[in-house]
Amino acid sequence: MAVQQINTTPYFRASSTLITILVWFLLTVSFSHAAQRDVDCLRSLTESLQDPNNSLNTWDFSNTTEGSICRFTGVDCWHPDENKVLNIRLVDMGLRGEFPLGLSGCSSMTGLDLSSNHISGQIPNNISKVVGYLTSLDLSNNRFSGEIPADLANCTYLNILKLDHNQLTGPIPYQIGNLNRLRTITVTNNHLSGPIPHFVNSTIQADSFANNPGLCGEPLPPCGGPSVKHRTPIVIGAAVGGVTVGALVFAVGMFFFLRRVARKKKEEDLLGNKWAKSIKGTKRIKVRYTYAI
Repeated sequence: MAVQQINTTPYFRASSTLITILVWFLLTVSFSHAAQRDVDCLRSLTESLQDPNNSLNTWDFSNTTEGSICRFTGVDCWHPDENKVLNIRLVDMGLRGEFPLGLSGCSSMTGLDLSSNHISGQIPNNISKVVGYLTSLDLSNNRFSGEIPADLANCTYLNILKLDHNQLTGPIPYQIGNLNRLRTITVTNNHLSGPIPHFVNSTIQADSFANNPGLCGEPLPPCGGPSVKHRTPIVIGAAVGGVTVGALVFAVGMFFFLRRVARKKKEEDLLGNKWAKSIKGTKRIKVRYTYAI
């Protein structure tokens, strides 16, 4: 009995073609969606920040061609023809508002520089969820207030962290010292206090912490007491006070000593006068007696 063979080649070809089309569709949708996230990320930044100087006038979102955002002022892309943000540098543009949380959409961004603007409010407590892959973060010369969030320690790729010239308060979270890629940190001219963390893989110089009177510990003077500079007036004051008190004690002691000597001398004089009078009285009796004879 002959076995009839069925030619399945057309079926396999059709199936393979279908799979290819499906994979291409998924990749295209996925890439398009990822690229759109970066566009939305930049759009949210313009919605979060005020731009009174019209510094972002080149940010034209009506152009939907791939790579259009790479020509925006202050925006660097991984590739000039792809909407994948690498860095955002918006320095000294007069921007106002609070930290733009929509930056979380720029998931491939490694550098963010918003320095020398007028951005205020607090640094987000969940900042690692917003810009967790940054290697460089510069928020210096703004108006940020509140405490430095400990969550910065979860931005594990950070090499550079600049928070100087703001209005930050409280301690520097000790967890930040565990960032093993961190090479530069500046927090000068804030209102920080407490001990400086130990940085595991870098030596941070004292000038990175300057003009924060409440900070202490290496490389600044140790915690637990005033610095040598601040201690000098205290030492001088204590010395002057000690000399003054000593002089008063000496004067009081001399007063009572001289008073005692004077009293003793007076008593001796009184006794001497009594003795002299008794002698004089005796002589007088003898004279009278002799005269009577």
